[in-house]
Amino acid sequence: VQLQASGGGLVQAGDSLRLSCVASGLIIRGYRMGWFRQSPGKERAFVATIRRSGSGTLYTDSVKGRFTISRDKAKSTVYLQMNSLKPEDTAVYYCAATNSVDGTQATQYAYWGQGTLVTVSS
Repeated sequence: VQLQASGGGLVQAGDSLRLSCVASGLIIRGYRMGWFRQSPGKERAFVATIRRSGSGTLYTDSVKGRFTISRDKAKSTVYLQMNSLKPEDTAVYYCAATNSVDGTQATQYAYWGQGTLVTVSS
């Protein structure tokens, strides 16, 4: 099982980025998918999750209205569209997969990607 995250980079505040996570070795439609992020000195934190069906999403409060998680089952890919980026969004972003019904805790996820760095300058 491999999750490959990409799309990070250095941007200015207010810019947008789209992160992608390509899954191999698992049937993505059978898993709830999530995005987490980790800043230096901080624990990995929940950002967003999407249900197996793609019909239900959850977001941490700080990104609501700015970030959108989506999935393309045909491409085995999950996306995180990030708009109106802020310096506090700077972190390494990880995608993950879980069989859990809930998906807001990192401990619920069995599979993790390697992370992609997002840096937002002010």
